[in-house]
Amino acid sequence: MSSIVVVGSFNVDHVWRCETLPVAGATVAGRYSSGPGGKGFNQAIAAARAGASTAFVCSLGSDAGGAMARELASQDGVTVVAESSNEPTGTGGIYVDSHGRNTIVIGPGANFTLSTGFIAAQQDLLAGAQVVLAQLESPLESIEAAITAAHAAGVTTILNPAPANAVASISLLRQSDILTPNETEFAGLLGRHVGHRMEADDVAALDGNTLHGLCRQLLPGGTVVITLGAVGAFVSHEDEQLRGDTQPYYRVAAESAQTVDTTGAGDAFNGALAASLAHAPQAAFNLHVRFANRFAARSTEREGAAASMPRLTPED
Repeated sequence: MSSIVVVGSFNVDHVWRCETLPVAGATVAGRYSSGPGGKGFNQAIAAARAGASTAFVCSLGSDAGGAMARELASQDGVTVVAESSNEPTGTGGIYVDSHGRNTIVIGPGANFTLSTGFIAAQQDLLAGAQVVLAQLESPLESIEAAITAAHAAGVTTILNPAPANAVASISLLRQSDILTPNETEFAGLLGRHVGHRMEADDVAALDGNTLHGLCRQLLPGGTVVITLGAVGAFVSHEDEQLRGDTQPYYRVAAESAQTVDTTGAGDAFNGALAASLAHAPQAAFNLHVRFANRFAARSTEREGAAASMPRLTPED
């Protein structure tokens, strides 16, 4: 059985690298490339390259994009468990500027046809994992079915509530042992589920006690890890479940990096966090977060999404 099961999306990424990001009405010159992406696939490759036996549950079209997913996954030892779709394999349009910042447009295609029936057929796979990791680029009911099945089997569940415009239900959040939003996603979740409205840019500046209190309102029974880019990460635990840590909340500084492309950095963090948890489940949680931070930093030093994932294990 795979130690990690990632449930999510695969996209063929079309990437333009340009000096500045295009604004409305502007035409800019750029350098084009294409390669694999999608949050689910990125995270599966990250977990595998971080040393974990990994399966990827997804939906793929019967086209060149689907064939690419299977071929590239096999090169990293990832087992693809795919529902066949009549829709084309998902695509992504990505613009990256000279500072590594990006904007992304997704064409979901087959990703939006992943069915609850197919998820139900993967019950044994999900229940046999150490960690199940999912995002929100697939139908929400299918993601909730996967997280719920894994949680009921006692498997550690991680929900990366991305992208920010996807609306995770409160029931999905409650089935997640670990929630990993970035500051934009966290602000959105607070507005929807806690009734606390704030700007994403203000999240990192909050004092620890206030930020911890908001995390506890959002996910009373689990751990929240807010990824804050160059600022690092903030961790908030339930008081009765510190996951080997000595304090209920704390910050972890970002690792230094020679950044060229931030595309997929959040996915690198999530895949590495899952791999580290599977590798040493009894280790203090802060060690897993520090490894995930380091892994994500290394991913920004190369261009691409899935292709940028480093080969770095928790023992390195």
